[in-house]
Amino acid sequence: MSLTGTGKPERIYAATVSADYFEVLGVRPALGRGLLPDEEEKPGSMRSVVISYGLWQSHFGGDPVIIGKSIQLNRTLWTIVGVTPPDFEGCKTGLRTDLWASLAYGGEQLRERDSYWLNVLGRLKPGISRRQAEELSLQMQRIVEQYPDSHRGPNQITLDPLWRSPFGANVYLYKSLPLLLALAAVLLLLACANVANLLLVRNVARRREVALRLSLGASRWRLVRQLLAESLLLALAGGAGAVVLTFWTAGTFAAFLPPNNLPLSLNGHVDSTVLIATMTPSIVAATIFGILPALSTSGLAPIAVLKEEAGTMSGGPQKLRLSSALVVTQIAFSLLLLICAGLFARSLRNAQRLDPGFDPNHVLVASYELGPVGYSRAQGIAFHRQVLSKLENLPGVESVTLADFSPLSFTPHSDIVEVDGYIPQIGESMEIDRAIVGPNYFRTLRTPLTAGREFTEQDGEKSQPVAIVNQELCDRYWPGRDALGKRIHVWGEWYTVVGVVGNGKYRRLVYAAEPMVFLPLFQAYRDLVTIHARVSGDPRAYGATAERAVHELNADLPVFGVTTLRSSMQMGSVFERLAGTLAGAFGLLALILAAVGIYGVIAYTTRQRTTEIAIRVAMGAQRGDVFRLVLSQGTLLTAAGLAVGIAAALALTRYLNSVLFGITASDVLTYAEVVLLLCVVSLVACYVPARRATKVDPMVALRHE
Repeated sequence: MSLTGTGKPERIYAATVSADYFEVLGVRPALGRGLLPDEEEKPGSMRSVVISYGLWQSHFGGDPVIIGKSIQLNRTLWTIVGVTPPDFEGCKTGLRTDLWASLAYGGEQLRERDSYWLNVLGRLKPGISRRQAEELSLQMQRIVEQYPDSHRGPNQITLDPLWRSPFGANVYLYKSLPLLLALAAVLLLLACANVANLLLVRNVARRREVALRLSLGASRWRLVRQLLAESLLLALAGGAGAVVLTFWTAGTFAAFLPPNNLPLSLNGHVDSTVLIATMTPSIVAATIFGILPALSTSGLAPIAVLKEEAGTMSGGPQKLRLSSALVVTQIAFSLLLLICAGLFARSLRNAQRLDPGFDPNHVLVASYELGPVGYSRAQGIAFHRQVLSKLENLPGVESVTLADFSPLSFTPHSDIVEVDGYIPQIGESMEIDRAIVGPNYFRTLRTPLTAGREFTEQDGEKSQPVAIVNQELCDRYWPGRDALGKRIHVWGEWYTVVGVVGNGKYRRLVYAAEPMVFLPLFQAYRDLVTIHARVSGDPRAYGATAERAVHELNADLPVFGVTTLRSSMQMGSVFERLAGTLAGAFGLLALILAAVGIYGVIAYTTRQRTTEIAIRVAMGAQRGDVFRLVLSQGTLLTAAGLAVGIAAALALTRYLNSVLFGITASDVLTYAEVVLLLCVVSLVACYVPARRATKVDPMVALRHE
């Protein structure tokens, strides 16, 4: 809709809902009320709207007496009856809604039985299971039998919790987010193993201190409390750092979104739930992984420890084995995370290298909508023709067209289509992607035309209804036959196929080719269109010129989404880039933790073996021998960790297959690269302790002994 009457019209996003919408969702307006049943039954009485908190703040300055005031939407007066709470933006995850109006204003579509644009929300009654509720499909089948022509396809009723509703961003996130949460859990375990190892090494170094305190009368429980309190302090410090980092990065999701026309709202915000979810794992992990070293250290025999000389304390072989096991665990977890990161990165690279079926370079896109500013169908078609004519004559413009969508920007549409000569199977869906495009669309996007012709200026209301289909539609419904002259039925009218084009990627890069139908704009009119202009130079330099050309025809018409096609099509890989970036960050942190863990253990054990090394040197061992001795310890730990990690990766990464593109979860090259990287990092982590060991002076070390 367009917010008019306040100067320049501005595009906002509205939803038509039933009167009990807010009640079902459990949303109480911050101001005013929700919609009433009377307004739904008698829409002529008063046009009521509930506006979002964001719209209230940005356009009305948070006016506390906004209730009852009128606003102009699409040049019609509406009365504001409520304002939603600050954290409510609608029921579709990731999509922002600015205002809500009564379902009674849904137009003619409400009376069209075969229209499927509404989503149904509901709450289960107490004691009713999801399986029982899905028995509504039986009722649906009775409706299908009564109206067979209006209900084709599967006609199944499925129930989904709102958090993974198949509408909005959930349809893309519900697969990726659980996997990313699992990777985050693995990273948490890796960090816990690292901290536990460092605490174990630290507590071994404090054995003499603990033995003295036990000898002086301190109870074991008191020492455990002290050591555990130190662990909790570390946890609180780490949790506080995580909270600060969360506040800092909460708004970074928007960085993954290119300029677009959609009301996307992916940025999270930090609230009490996030704080609890951040601090609780830190405290729990500190308690679990801090109690074991504390119990181990507090269980010492004071007399035995005090008899040992300070320089010969090693903590015993049992603790050394535990420390080594923790290092092996760290390396295994690191390898698992790095392999996942590598798979996501290569999958994204494969998707971005894929030929989308059109040339996105040197193409400017910009959108406008005529309906909200009062254009009729005839006036709109005339305006579209004027825009094309004006833009075609601009210097540097090679070709220009209009379309009701832009490729790979989440704007394609779909409709129920009847294909001439094809009989669908029982329950087969005939919902097919559909686009409405202007003349020269395929020439402008450089999509190859394999048969027939493109749409022209003459394909208008008074000419024969025509359509162009892609190769996938021909292969699926007319295999081995000539598609030219065949017909398809859309919106109650038959269209004759006059052209066939190559397959393209229009929804997401990782999706396989699907059947698609193109209809001419001057026959299947749409008021909301996107300009696609191929230019000879940088498309961004033509943005202001294109806006000015449109405003010369109508100065009050909003032109929005002015960007390049190369930029806007990044929407088609936004979730792959998000997953790849987060997985890469997890992998980098895992690599750092593994390096710290290896270095800490090797450095500590090398220091504990100072006397042994001094004796070896005194007996004639060369520096190279000492260097190899220390390095071999790190190499053995690394080899064991890699073996465990590879086995774990082969068992677990198969769950990534559904989100990978052009690569399998067992990709040999990815495994080899990660193994090589970890080997190099391990050698570097071991180098400093090994180098230090070669500089041990046997006279100094043995005299100290």
